[in-house]
Amino acid sequence: MKQALRDLAALVARVGVGGIFFANGWTKLEDGLKATGAKFLEQGAPAPGAWATFTMLAELIGGALLIAGLAVAITGLVLFAEALAVFLVAPPLNPISLNELILLGAASLLLAVVGAGRVSVDHMVVIRRRESEAASEFAADTEADRVIASFREPEKPPAPDAKAASDAKAEPASKAGDDTAPHPRPRAKGDATGAEDPAPAPGDTLVAGRKKPQPRTRRSTSG
Repeated sequence: MKQALRDLAALVARVGVGGIFFANGWTKLEDGLKATGAKFLEQGAPAPGAWATFTMLAELIGGALLIAGLAVAITGLVLFAEALAVFLVAPPLNPISLNELILLGAASLLLAVVGAGRVSVDHMVVIRRRESEAASEFAADTEADRVIASFREPEKPPAPDAKAASDAKAEPASKAGDDTAPHPRPRAKGDATGAEDPAPAPGDTLVAGRKKPQPRTRRSTSG
């Protein structure tokens, strides 16, 4: 609420002060540079033609800028300098005009210090500038992130050939480890006869890998 009142007060001050300056400059323009120079000559100003031209342009342009709220800080200082110069070099002979000159100079200085408020072209320019700065900073951050990401090496996935070879090597080992049943010892090759030992009959005894013959029985003799 306070900020809104400040903006409203700044708007009223700008329109009032700028309107008076613009009206004074327009009057000088309508009267002509010669008539305005003659007035400055009566007030004791040196080079009255130059003073007439300078004050007319300053009041016309400065008043319009104050009303619009554009470059208020610079415009207020220029109008204050113009009012101070006229007050010191060629003060108006009319006391009312003199008081008006003092008030206009003080108001111009106040607007230059306080600012134009949010209802002004200056505020719109500041907003656009901030938006563009924020957009440029965002673009710079995005570009920096992209550059940093490009320097990082991505993780390389394992080659499919190496993975297949490792699976092929692991498969026989797993099969060999699963088979735990005993197996018969393979027979040595190179037997000359090629004949196999007969299977042991019942009652035979194996001694050191060979079949032990059965004991012989003696025949009984008669008579």
